[in-house]
Amino acid sequence: MTTSAAPPGTATVPPPEQPSILLDTAFLRLWTGATASGLATWALPFVLGLAVVDRTLSATELGLLLAARTVGFLAAVPVAGVLADRYSRRGVVLWSGLAAGAAAPVIALGVDRSVLLMAAGAALAGAGQGACRPAYQALTAEVVGPDRRQQANAAMTLAVRGTILTGPSLAALLAVFLHTRTLLLAIGLLWLVSACVPGRGARRANARPEQDQVAAASFAAQFGEGVREARRHPWFLAGLGALTAVIATGYSATGVVLPTVSRDDYGSQAVLAGAVTAYTAGALAGALLIARWHPRSAGWVALTGLALYGLAPLSLLLPVPAAVVLAAYAVAGIGIELFNVPWFTAAQREVAPDKLARVSSLDFLLSYGLAPVGLAVIAPAVAAFGAEPVLLGCAVVCFAAPALAALAPGARTFSRSPSHGR
Repeated sequence: MTTSAAPPGTATVPPPEQPSILLDTAFLRLWTGATASGLATWALPFVLGLAVVDRTLSATELGLLLAARTVGFLAAVPVAGVLADRYSRRGVVLWSGLAAGAAAPVIALGVDRSVLLMAAGAALAGAGQGACRPAYQALTAEVVGPDRRQQANAAMTLAVRGTILTGPSLAALLAVFLHTRTLLLAIGLLWLVSACVPGRGARRANARPEQDQVAAASFAAQFGEGVREARRHPWFLAGLGALTAVIATGYSATGVVLPTVSRDDYGSQAVLAGAVTAYTAGALAGALLIARWHPRSAGWVALTGLALYGLAPLSLLLPVPAAVVLAAYAVAGIGIELFNVPWFTAAQREVAPDKLARVSSLDFLLSYGLAPVGLAVIAPAVAAFGAEPVLLGCAVVCFAAPALAALAPGARTFSRSPSHGR
């Protein structure tokens, strides 16, 4: 973007620094709701894990509940993307939060009584979680102006990472005094906050009139419109492919191999706990950095950050001190937020506003939806070929996929316009 030159001899006055995005009441309400949903999303598997520790659940039952939640998530994401573009995004946030909130007492009722009832509740919770993701993403673009969206997205991810870093200690402390059912009901209250606190976004100028909504096309056709919109942005398809590859390989490999490497190579689970903490702390640092930094080649910087995740499986492959493993995970955490924040911001800027929720749902559907597939493949591969070749292959994919994505048209700035960011 070019600016007019100042007259000779005139001092250039820098633009005043904008106040924190959290001082904006509309965004603060949205941020509070999104933070509550993120904490509730994280808390459910952790609380169910604590139920395994106290023998309220078996490991097999835990796997069934988490699988049911994943199925609910994947089923709801595309539906919510269509609904959030067709109707009020605030309304989708409301109903998805209420659905997930209603799931909590259902799961609590099934504790020690019916695993099938708990599975039904977990599926409903997953559906609420999946439905709110594209709606929140699109609602952010309505609540926050274009010049502040990068700061807003960074604030969103800071909240999520902060809850992940501090949440386990808090939940473990509460579990000493509270029963699993009580903790599950507390998760339901968090979903009610997520449903009720955010305010309405700006009215979309291109929203369909009410009479047109009655005669709207089928769900498949409307979701197809979102897919076609995504195809208009080669950088988006390339970046989504790279992100999906990294999650399906790098995330899955370290999730499967890190616990055994920590136990067998380092003699305890301290490296496992330290690596997870280092990754989250790195992500917090990355979000703080990208909240203020606006690189001219934002897309290339983001894809470089994504490629840094390859250091995680590489550190598990090599015979290095534990400190090197922790450092690799910290750098990977920094890199993932150097990718996430510009990625979300670019989608909010470049995608047609009336199709943003559908394109976001495609993002979540592929990147998160294929993660269980990666986990299902990685574990047998490690058993068949050993950890070393699997880790090496995953590291290569993590480095190569973002590098290939960087060659796509518009990848340099995450924009169809070659002049954006200059």
